[in-house]
Amino acid sequence: MSGDASGAPPRTNALGQPIGPALPAWTPRAAPPRTPMAGRHCRLEPLDGPRHAAALHEANSLDREGRSMTYLFTDPFATPEAYRAWVDEVSRKDDPLFHAIVDSAGRAAGVAAFMRIDGANGVIEIGHLNFSPLLQRTTAATEAIYLMLRRAFDELGYRRVEWKCDSLNAPSRAAALRFGFAFEGIFRQAVVYKGRSRDTAWYAIVDGEWPGIRSAFERWLSPGNFDGEGRQRGKLAAFMAAGAGTSREDG
Repeated sequence: MSGDASGAPPRTNALGQPIGPALPAWTPRAAPPRTPMAGRHCRLEPLDGPRHAAALHEANSLDREGRSMTYLFTDPFATPEAYRAWVDEVSRKDDPLFHAIVDSAGRAAGVAAFMRIDGANGVIEIGHLNFSPLLQRTTAATEAIYLMLRRAFDELGYRRVEWKCDSLNAPSRAAALRFGFAFEGIFRQAVVYKGRSRDTAWYAIVDGEWPGIRSAFERWLSPGNFDGEGRQRGKLAAFMAAGAGTSREDG
């Protein structure tokens, strides 16, 4: 029988049964605060209708086919008013806790949420990612995920950050691996949404992995990794593999 991740044999109780590692100093984690997370390329702000809805709807409208909404629980919003009503509704909630991603030009260009917040067990999910065409494949998009991970692990002391998506959502699955999340399996027929069945792919980062992953993010985000035109010199995946040991197969 295998032990923990360190390779040590498992602890046993008085009956000789294997039990998990002790956590004598563990205390429940606080919920994420409604405060901004600021980086060099973007800033995450608690989602707010008056401040963000109009700009987000305009940015999302650049996705004329609604391709980025296929795997979300909402459909494209036909009017700014409909989108504003949705923002007003979800922004009142603490779980999920939605944020607007504001780029370096000051434009609200995407949303992301902390969700399924389980402070008692130190588990939290990053989800409902909707990056408009203004944000897709940008340094700001990667930095937004780094800032959320940094808040969860470094500021709040969570033990585990999850990423879940429709198993057919290939871009989300690729992004999870790129950001250092480990693939954990498929929950079959886990969700019904938009009149269809969803198998859910699960990914996670645990706190013991975070220091190496954080280092890889920070090396990738460093100014020296970009040329004068903003093109990356080294890929995040390479930094993950070299510095964090988190290059994984999605099997």
